[in-house]
Amino acid sequence: MGIKAKKMFGQNFLKDSSVLHQIIQSMPEDSPNALVEIGPGLGDLTQWLLQKRGVVAYEVDTDLCAYLNERFAKERKTEQFVLHQGDVLARWEKQETLATKPYDLVANLPYYIATAIILRALRDTQCQSLRVMVQKEVAQKFAAAPKEKHFGALGILAQLLGHVEVLFDVPPHAFEPPPKVTSSVLWIQKRREYVGGEHGVFKNEAQRDAFERYLRMAFSAPRKRWLKNMTLGFEKTLLASLLEEQALSLNSRPHEIDTATHHHLFKQLTKVNDYVRNEQQQQ
Repeated sequence: MGIKAKKMFGQNFLKDSSVLHQIIQSMPEDSPNALVEIGPGLGDLTQWLLQKRGVVAYEVDTDLCAYLNERFAKERKTEQFVLHQGDVLARWEKQETLATKPYDLVANLPYYIATAIILRALRDTQCQSLRVMVQKEVAQKFAAAPKEKHFGALGILAQLLGHVEVLFDVPPHAFEPPPKVTSSVLWIQKRREYVGGEHGVFKNEAQRDAFERYLRMAFSAPRKRWLKNMTLGFEKTLLASLLEEQALSLNSRPHEIDTATHHHLFKQLTKVNDYVRNEQQQQ
C-alpha cells in the first residue's frame, strides 16, 4: 500500500476491527438516511458502512483519494460510493449542506478540526445524526451535564438539538499511528429542527447567531458569575430580575445553569433588545 499518515492532515488511521464493529453496531438498522463520511482515510470504516448503505465521502488528501477510488472501484461504478476531494469545511461554505437529502454523518475526525466540523454539521439541516470519533475531552464537552466540569457552550448548542451521548472510549493503540490521547465515539441524534419551521429552536439564522454570541458572553469567564459576565452587554438590575424569575441564585455560574434555562434567558434578553431597538426607531 505504501501510504503513511500525514501530520499536516492530523491523520490517525483506525485499524482495530472490534472498534469498527462497535461503531457499526451502534447504528440503527432501518434508517432511510444517506450516509456521509468525512476523512475516510484508508477506507476501513467505509468498507463496513458500504455493507449497510451507500456512502458519500469527503477526503482532503489526494493520495488517499487515489487509493480509495481504486479500493472501491466497483462501488464507484454503481455510485454506491461517491468520493469528493477537498476541504469539507470549504465545501460547506459553498453549498451549506453535504447532501441533497437527509443524512447521517459517521466519521473518524481529525482532532484539529473535529469541533469545527461538529458545529458545522449541527448547522446543516440535512444532517440528522452524528457518530464521530473525536478526542475524549471534546466528546465530554459536547455531552457534559450542567454543573459538570466540561459543561459549556458546546454542550448547550448540541443539547438544544436533541440527544447527546458518549458511546464508548477508544484507546490510542486502536490507531496507526497511535495518538497521544484517548478518543471517544460521540453520538448526537437530532430530534427537532434547529432553525425555522413551526418547532424550530430558532426562528432564523440571525437568531441562532445571536444565541452563539450570548453563549460567548455568558461563558467569557466560566468560573465567574453569569450575572457578572452578562453585564458586558446588559443592565445588572435586569439580569438580576431574570435570575430571580427562574429561582436562580445571583451567584450562579454559567456552568450551573442548564441548557433550557440558558435558552430561556437568551429569549428574554432578545425581547428586551427588540423593545429598546423599537423605542429608538420611534424617537
